[in-house]
Amino acid sequence: MCEFCLKHGEGKKWYLEAKNYSEDLASDVKRRKMIAKFFEHPADPGQLVQQAERLQKLPKFVRDCFVYLITRKQKKIHYGQVVPIEDVEKIFQLTNSIVRVACYCRYQTLGKEKRYCYGISLSPETGMGEIVAGLSDSFLSGPDTAGLETLTREEALEAFRKHEREGLCHTVWTFRTPFIGGLCNCDRSDCWAMRFTLSHQVPIMFRAEYVGQIDADACNGCRQCIRQCQFGAMTWSAANKKAVIDQQWCYGCGICRAVCTENAIALVDRAQSSVGNLW
Repeated sequence: MCEFCLKHGEGKKWYLEAKNYSEDLASDVKRRKMIAKFFEHPADPGQLVQQAERLQKLPKFVRDCFVYLITRKQKKIHYGQVVPIEDVEKIFQLTNSIVRVACYCRYQTLGKEKRYCYGISLSPETGMGEIVAGLSDSFLSGPDTAGLETLTREEALEAFRKHEREGLCHTVWTFRTPFIGGLCNCDRSDCWAMRFTLSHQVPIMFRAEYVGQIDADACNGCRQCIRQCQFGAMTWSAANKKAVIDQQWCYGCGICRAVCTENAIALVDRAQSSVGNLW
């Protein structure tokens, strides 16, 4: 169980606590200013990558100190966690406002809109959509963007199922923790958060509260799930002609299940598995 569950979820999944989406949190002046600054003046990803690459060259002790400080800061401001589709559905049941917007990571890496990010809140009047709509110079609301797109819960869930079939990993994000304001769909090639966490070992997201598990008797050895995994957690047993999940590397996103025709993959509670690390 992640530390946010202990601090902000009373020992339960913190992102399934309605209080973390509350209007009181969304109305906080400092938080609203932080969100506005985040979208109006986002960090330069090129500089961030250069900084991460410089970190790799430092002595391990020095590097570990910097990584600790970066991660600690991110946990307070803007931090994420991987969530499976079942928990995405539960999050949508907690919220009353869902808006789809352009993903900043793809906007920078690809130079065009890819609408993989979703602002969520209890109320349209105080949530992410209302805040972003008031930003005239934001990349989300400028003249070259499609702006905000309001979705029903059913439409949003279907969109997430489509993203899952595309191989995208679902993540939930804070804006001044513990306020949860967004859900995103990430991949290692285009998502800065995943690249920092996985490629540069600078954690800015938790693993999911689950790990994957394969029923070897049901697996037909098609290898489609291995191609789907964003985290390099799935391998192939040449002797058994079966897919294998290394739970030490598994982030518990569950997207491998979307391409398994035999329903051979399940998610189990991480706390009850042999691995408990959420980094």
